Formats: sequence, structure tokens, C-alpha cells
Amino acid sequence: MKIRLCTSSSKFLWHRGRNHNTSDASNMQPHHLTPPSQGSSIVFPQPFFALTLQKDPSEALVIAVTTRAIFDLEEEHQLYLEKGKEEYVRHQQANQDKPLPPGTAFAFIQAAQYVNKKILESNPAEKGLFDILVLSNNSPESGVRIINSAKHYGLEISKFCFVSDEDSTQYLKSHRVKLFLSADRTDVCNALRRGVSAALVFQQEVQAPSTLLRVAFDGDAVLFSDETDQIFREQGLEGAMQYEREMEAVPIGEGPIKAFAMHLGNMRKKFSQEESPIRTYLVTARSGRDMGIRAIKTLREWGLAIDEAFFMDGAPKGPILAQIQPHIFFDDGLHNIQGAQDVGVPSAWVPLCC
Repeated sequence: MKIRLCTSSSKFLWHRGRNHNTSDASNMQPHHLTPPSQGSSIVFPQPFFALTLQKDPSEALVIAVTTRAIFDLEEEHQLYLEKGKEEYVRHQQANQDKPLPPGTAFAFIQAAQYVNKKILESNPAEKGLFDILVLSNNSPESGVRIINSAKHYGLEISKFCFVSDEDSTQYLKSHRVKLFLSADRTDVCNALRRGVSAALVFQQEVQAPSTLLRVAFDGDAVLFSDETDQIFREQGLEGAMQYEREMEAVPIGEGPIKAFAMHLGNMRKKFSQEESPIRTYLVTARSGRDMGIRAIKTLREWGLAIDEAFFMDGAPKGPILAQIQPHIFFDDGLHNIQGAQDVGVPSAWVPLCC
């Protein structure tokens, strides 16, 4: 039997009448209407409470994370693999009040929450906020610990979806997800096939970056398509540089993370550069001299402003990432992911082949 549960922890706004005693439980009852007299109009009383949504999904930047991406569930996952689902569920229920340790994407979600705070300070009516959705392939019975952990850390997560024995990525489009982070490669590949920006996170110990949200992107096969990488594999470095010179005036194709980067860029435009709580970086293996111009022109054509760009000419990215201290770094090269992990930078792998 397949089970699905999506729950929202949206806030409630309580409307109290002038004569209501809020400490009197008897007042916490529905209103009753008295039939109107003939010829009179019906006046509907103020509802006792009205649901107020924190964010508007049509305007929000929705990020979906799996439970193993936002929390460290490696021990629990190993228990699931070795002893099965029933033992895993029993363990989660027995420990439902014990907060899970933060996972790789935890600091990224915290920083997104800080951006929301700064946006609302500037404009309390703004609806274009980060909206976080937790997606889990686990059953609802094991979900209490996940929700309690989010509450323990003060995470303003409004939606939790627990889906048993199904491909949870089928719900991404209906929730208007712009970025999906998972610790499962199959999930990531399914999301990419559905046209959703997605990346694989590996459990790692991370340093605690500053509150300012910092996001770093690789270029080819991440922000951009892998067209130049393909030329490089077929014709070598000289062929790739020649191709870039010939195509300098033509924007590079879109990569799998471009859509998310554009939404993040639009959010960044709500602030001046000096006051923005968001900083973005391009850290690419491209040579600035031979391949940098086309990349910069492409970003300009897209209208995507990047705060800082580093053209590494094939040099290791770890040292510059250690200096930047991003909350998340997207790259398609596992060697670059490893280099980032070695310096404590939370990393997300964008698989080229699924």
C-alpha cells in the first residue's frame, strides 16, 4: 500500500471579538448564525480564525530538500539498509524527541531563512521569499522526528511531504520547486529529467559560514551547457579554445542549474549591491584569457549578475572556495566536489550522466 502525506505548518491568525475572554475555553467554539428576519440582510460574523499563508508559491523561490540532505541521518539510513523499514520506523518513533544533527544543506537553509528576514524588514508585504519544502521517501510514522528537529533548530519550514515507496520527485513541479537537493542520486537524476534544477549532496562536516547567503557555481555543465566540454573531449584544449573564439558572440547554452541561479538573481535584485544578503560566485576551470569573455557575455545576455568570478585555468578550486566560504557550491566534477569537501565547504554534485 502506498501512503502519501503532505502537511503544512503555516501560521494561524486569531480574530477575537470585543467581548471574548481569550482564557475561557468556552469561547473557543464556532460561531452560530441566527436566521435573519424577513427583509433584513445577512451579516456574516468575523471568522474565529483565518489561515494566513507565510509565502505565495507562485512568487516564492521554492527549494525542496530531502531529510538526508538537511539532517545527518547516516546512522539511521544504515539501520534501514541493514534491518529494514520496520526497525527504522521503530527507531525514529522511539527517538522522535531527540533532534537530528544538522546535515550538509542545513546551513544553506538557515542562510535562506536569514534572507527572508532581511526581505521582510525591507518590505513586510513581499511575497517573493524562499519557501522550503522537506521531501521524504519515508512513511509518515517516522516523520515526527523530522518535524521536531526542524522546530528544535528554529527552521521556518512550512511544508513536509512524506511519501512511501514512490518516486517523490513527481511532486516537485506541482509544488513549483526551483531547486531540489537530495542525498540520493536516483532522486537527483529523476528531478533533472523532469526539468528541475537538482544536485546531489554528500554527508560531510561543514564549517559554519557567515549569515550572508553565499552560493558558488561552476560554469560548464552547471550554469552553462556542456557544449564546450564535449568539444574538449573530442578535440582537446586547442579545439575547445578555437571553438570558444568562433562562438564568442553566441551565448552558451543553458545548464541544469541555470534556472535556479536566475531565480536567485531576481531575488538579489531586491537589494542594492551594498545591502544585499546574497552573494553569488562563478568558480570555473575555464581560462579567463581564452574562454572567459564568452562566459561573461553569456551572463550579461541572461541578465544574471554575479558578484565575483574566478577563472581558474584548471587550477584546484579548494583554496579559493575556502576563502569564499559558500553555504553551497555546485559542480559537475567529483574531483572539485572532493576538493571543496576537504576544506569544509558544503558541496552539491550536478551529475552529467544519469
